Amino acid sequence: MACGEFELIERYFTARQSQRRDVIKSIGDDCALVQANSEQLLAISTDTLVCGVHFFNDIPPHALGFKSLAANLSDLAAMGANPSWVSLALTLPEINEAWVSDFSDGFFKAADYYGIELIGGDMSKGLLSVTITVHGQVNKEQQMLRNSARIGDWICVTGNLGDSALGLAALLGNVDLSEEDKASALQKHYYPTPRLLAGHALRSIVSSAIDISDGLASDVGHIAKQSGCMAVVDVDALPLSELLANNVTADEALNYALAGGEDYELCFTVSPSALGSVESALQHANTPFVCIGQMQAGEGVSFQRNNQALDCNFKGFEHF
Repeated sequence: MACGEFELIERYFTARQSQRRDVIKSIGDDCALVQANSEQLLAISTDTLVCGVHFFNDIPPHALGFKSLAANLSDLAAMGANPSWVSLALTLPEINEAWVSDFSDGFFKAADYYGIELIGGDMSKGLLSVTITVHGQVNKEQQMLRNSARIGDWICVTGNLGDSALGLAALLGNVDLSEEDKASALQKHYYPTPRLLAGHALRSIVSSAIDISDGLASDVGHIAKQSGCMAVVDVDALPLSELLANNVTADEALNYALAGGEDYELCFTVSPSALGSVESALQHANTPFVCIGQMQAGEGVSFQRNNQALDCNFKGFEHF
């Protein structure tokens, strides 16, 4: 017997809630009820992933479930927020119970690991798409924003850049990888690690932060624009993995790192006097980072090598 909409929700979503103590009423009523801490701010982010725009039709559903939530958790990490609650709107062209089962397994793998509870949402028929709204909480004095960088601040990034773009290139057939390297690149593309621990560690130290979702070139540009400074980036300082460097040319690696997107690392700025505190905090969070440039007077983003501006126009992802 075919499973209907409400049976599908009950079996693969309602029954798998984690039961946080601050959730008063969850799935099954007209609204969810949650107990927010009066001493903290709510951090809220919504993201929609559409088949053919953000992912291919043949993406493994487990990967889609995990990545759709992890991408939104990365937004909370960039604010220094603790994950609390999530709602999910899932649009399906038809009911495929095996697909939904795998999707929910991936979704709850991320939800359970990062301690966020599904409290509601919607299921509809149409073009395959996933819309997620995450809620987090952050102390009023500790939130990280994009508009607080200052001239002289160091620009830093966590982890490596460009590996997710390499995975996408492999899916598109634009790069020839060994089976082992392809598996590693696809793991980076399908299963990103939102830097929540790093965000928590940095929130009392850094001057601004953003997660790298559309590509460093675009995202560091948001910090520069909103802070009224110019971001000067040393391209030779970009953190590139051996996986990337060993499989593409230097110019391709640079393009993947600056414009590829979906790395979900953190880009942040910090005053020179607080750099030592960042080193200590991220060491405790087991998160590598490097300084890649500095905020200067001016506007926009300047990519440089040996203190000389490069004649280039790197551009991250945009929908239109």
